[in-house]
Amino acid sequence: MNVICLEEQAFYALIEEVVYRLKEKNGTDQDKWVSNEEAMRLLNVKSKTTMQKLRDEGKVRFSQPQKKIILYNRESINIYLEQHARETF
Repeated sequence: MNVICLEEQAFYALIEEVVYRLKEKNGTDQDKWVSNEEAMRLLNVKSKTTMQKLRDEGKVRFSQPQKKIILYNRESINIYLEQHARETF
């Protein structure tokens, strides 16, 4: 019997990758619009002011169905991240 040991962080990264691949394989679409909290998590942003700046500058697409509810377009967040990605050497 072989035993494989992983650090906790590597274990959770592996689990996230498996879940991602299963969703991709099964064609499970993610929500087109995400909440402010989810958008902040995806962008790794800690401040609502930064989110306001991204909206004001037109860098991320958003919808405001009600006065205090702001939803962000997941695809525009992914595009923003890709535009700011750096290639490795």
